[in-house]
Amino acid sequence: MVTIQIISRFAPFSFVWTEELTRYFFLYGICFGAPLALMRNEFINVDIILNRMPDNFRRYYEIFIYLSIILISGVIVVKGYEFILGGHNQSSATLPIQLSAVHAFLMIMGVFLVYYAVLKIIDLVKNKQDYSQQFEEGDN
Repeated sequence: MVTIQIISRFAPFSFVWTEELTRYFFLYGICFGAPLALMRNEFINVDIILNRMPDNFRRYYEIFIYLSIILISGVIVVKGYEFILGGHNQSSATLPIQLSAVHAFLMIMGVFLVYYAVLKIIDLVKNKQDYSQQFEEGDN
């Protein structure tokens, strides 16, 4: 989309909808990327502190973090649903779609974050989490 947008700047015709569609793709990329990062343990954390924690304390610490994620994501789901209802009668400025379909990204992201956080807590409670991945000093 961005390539089409750039090419259309130098063409005798212009695609005005590409900027808006690119923005929507970006939002949905975040919608599915954030839960995927949670599932793969790719969120930012301070490894130097986490690696020095005893395993039991770290387990409870991570359960607390995932419970916090569930709480915040629950609020995101509720507010996302309200956001969808607010865009129900509105349509996009340059595309023939309702804004409620665009606003749905927020609720979808919240639902997936809650789902993966619950799965992480279940793994932590069942003691399936492996903390043996210690990073060497030169690794990035």
